[in-house]
Amino acid sequence: MRRSDRNLVRALPLFSEVSAAHFDALMNAAFLQRFPEHVVLIDEGTLPDFLHIVVDGTVELFSRSAGHETTLDIIRPVTTFVLAAVIRDEIYLKSARTLTPTQILMLPAASVRDLFDRDAHFARAIVTELASRYRSLVRALKDQKLRNGAERLANWILNADRRQGGQGRVKLGHDKRTLASRLGMTPENLSRNLAGLSAHGVTGGGREILISDREALLRFAKPTPLIDD
Repeated sequence: MRRSDRNLVRALPLFSEVSAAHFDALMNAAFLQRFPEHVVLIDEGTLPDFLHIVVDGTVELFSRSAGHETTLDIIRPVTTFVLAAVIRDEIYLKSARTLTPTQILMLPAASVRDLFDRDAHFARAIVTELASRYRSLVRALKDQKLRNGAERLANWILNADRRQGGQGRVKLGHDKRTLASRLGMTPENLSRNLAGLSAHGVTGGGREILISDREALLRFAKPTPLIDD
């Protein structure tokens, strides 16, 4: 593993306070692998062998049932996923696949659980991480339950613009079908809602969305810290 990748992992809140000896032991057992796009990394319903950390690229968390499929989240660097399943040694409740060429650090699940038992700083960081994920889940649930499709899209655009530097030019890292699934709508509804937001300062084409009137979009979206992070 390159030192730069190792330093990225070390800087994560999950590992920043772990003792040097414990961190070295965990990294010595890790695998750093590159995957092309559209590769399934984990399948829901199976037991976890590894804790996955996205070092580079983009990963989609998704689920299927009775012939339906939905996107649950989009994971970008540097972030872990399926932490709860690893700690509890229980089956995955979601699947994961790469949306772009991706580099994944894979930590053996048994080693992670062993470190959880032996390193108090790591155990505290795990609890903090899981609490953060829980609060994110509550925000996402409220977004789905309390807003219509156009409002969800408007707030997603504002959040994405903030993450990308606030220049009023949002670049999609994946296709619009994936975005539609993430927002709980069909691709056709996404197109209609995006067109409807033109009255609120938004235009979109291809994989780019432009904000021409941020104040108008804010008035329509009505973002709140009780939902939007």
